[in-house]
Amino acid sequence: MFDKKEENSTSTNDVFRPAKGSAKVVIGNGVTINGEIKKADEVQIDGEADVTMKTDNLVIGATGDCKGNIETHNADIWGKFDGEIKASGTLTIQEQGIASGNIEYQNLQIKLGGQISGDIKKSDKIQSIKKDVKVQDETVSLQEAIKKEEK
Repeated sequence: MFDKKEENSTSTNDVFRPAKGSAKVVIGNGVTINGEIKKADEVQIDGEADVTMKTDNLVIGATGDCKGNIETHNADIWGKFDGEIKASGTLTIQEQGIASGNIEYQNLQIKLGGQISGDIKKSDKIQSIKKDVKVQDETVSLQEAIKKEEK
C-alpha cells in the first residue's frame, strides 16, 4: 500500500521536471542582456539582447529587440533583429517582424507585413544534396551494368 503512494509521488515529481537534455533560455520583457549564450536548445527573447549564440530554435517575441551574431536551425522573428544570422533550417519573419543585417537562410518565410533588409543570401546547402543524388544515379547505372555482365 505504501509502495503505490511512493510510486505516485515519484511520477508526479517527474512531470514537473524538465526533460533531460533540454536547455531553454527565456529573456523576459524588460530584461536587457549582453553576452554569449552557449549550449541552449531553445532561446526566446522578449526583452533586449546583444548576444552571440548558437541554438537549435530562436524566437524573438513581439517585444523582443535582438542584436548580435546568431547561428540557429530555425528562427521565428516577431520583433526586431539586427546583426548576423545564419539559419540552417527555416527563417520566419512574422507580420510585425523586422530583420536586418547579414542574413543567411536555408528556407525563408515572410508573412504579409514582415520586413527584411541587408545582405540576404540563400545557403548553398541545397546544392550539396543535389550532388549526392547524382552520385546515387551513377551507382544505379553501375549496378545495372554489373547485372548485364552477369547475364
